[in-house]
Amino acid sequence: MTFRRVTLLALPLLGLAMSSTTTLAAADEKIKAAAEQEKAPLIETLRDMVMIESGSSDVEGLKKMADFTEGRLKALGATTERRKTTAGAGADMVVATFKGSGSRKLMLIAHMDTVYQRGILASEPYRVDGNRIYGPGIADDKGGIAVVLHALKILKEAGWTDYATLTVAFNPDEEVGSIGSGEIIAELADQHDVVLSCEPTAASPPAKNDSLLLGASGTATGIMKVRGRAAHAGAAPDRGRNALIELSHQLLQTQDVAKSIPGTQLNWATAKAGTVRNQIPEDAEAGADIRLTIPDGIARLQAALDEKIKNRLVPDTETTVKIVAGRPPFVASQRGRALAEMGQAIYAEIDRKLDIAEMTGGATDAGYANRNGKAVVVESFGLAGFGYHARDEFIDTNSIVPRLYLMSRMLIEQGKKE
Repeated sequence: MTFRRVTLLALPLLGLAMSSTTTLAAADEKIKAAAEQEKAPLIETLRDMVMIESGSSDVEGLKKMADFTEGRLKALGATTERRKTTAGAGADMVVATFKGSGSRKLMLIAHMDTVYQRGILASEPYRVDGNRIYGPGIADDKGGIAVVLHALKILKEAGWTDYATLTVAFNPDEEVGSIGSGEIIAELADQHDVVLSCEPTAASPPAKNDSLLLGASGTATGIMKVRGRAAHAGAAPDRGRNALIELSHQLLQTQDVAKSIPGTQLNWATAKAGTVRNQIPEDAEAGADIRLTIPDGIARLQAALDEKIKNRLVPDTETTVKIVAGRPPFVASQRGRALAEMGQAIYAEIDRKLDIAEMTGGATDAGYANRNGKAVVVESFGLAGFGYHARDEFIDTNSIVPRLYLMSRMLIEQGKKE
């Protein structure tokens, strides 16, 4: 992921920019010691999960991940349930509920699926190299799950119950757009005061510091179809209406349409036309990857595309464009920014710097959690790593203790709020 980062105030001035409730100074030595003690167990948890191949279409592997995580959550004292996803491969969500003695409703989310196909461990095995641990899905997002499980263990052992409800939701289809779980996440999030989403933060390199994320693009798919007329390519080409030529024309004239609509991005990525070389193609189709950070982005793009395609090159052809909405954009509120600034103060307690990342072109379930604006949502509470969706995905073990400390302290502070 590539983040655009904001300039941060120097740490001595941080308290002046924040309310007294977020001006935190001395480290909580008990939580810090507990985080250090949990480092080795967390690594064992990571290894156990990485050894479960759980691609988004691998129902068997996802069931193993659900069994593993549900068992761990039950051991921590949660009441658990499996939620059926509404579309996709048919794997279940794991939803766990803890009941406390406080007044706040807190929620943690992460995902069990990876982008990798079954058999990936044969070519990309779990391995340790210095402060890096490699494995498919280890950062995105099994590291996030590990942070949740071990931070909750720290807090359980500390006797922390300063919350009314603490909900944990692990979904099985984030890497395919949360097509069967997104609405469930949105519904659950609306019942909570705060949602902490546990995607990874970027490790060094390329990032200098760990971060929390305040924005992620929404997604949509563009589908352009051209209908022409078939004809013999050798004997009577003029009788045809070449859908491929018209599609090429339309792609060229719409390729920059999003540049006039700030907050949107469109890239034509796939195309197909014809089946044999001696026939003028009657049909052609292209697909676009669309990213959005504004709520009316789809409507504005649709209107602009509909206007552009009125200009035809090949007569008697018909072109249509349809945009299919995917995951909604995530743009944190001012309350979300204040929570991220609290995270900076918590990191400062252990003499570490935490950056605030404004936006990424990637998409996350924070978009669903934040869709209706009822909960305060912040992203990237997972471990520091890199190489997501590629070869040699890794986490940096030096991030384990700080991220456990951050999650544990953040939950404690959020529980205190009225």
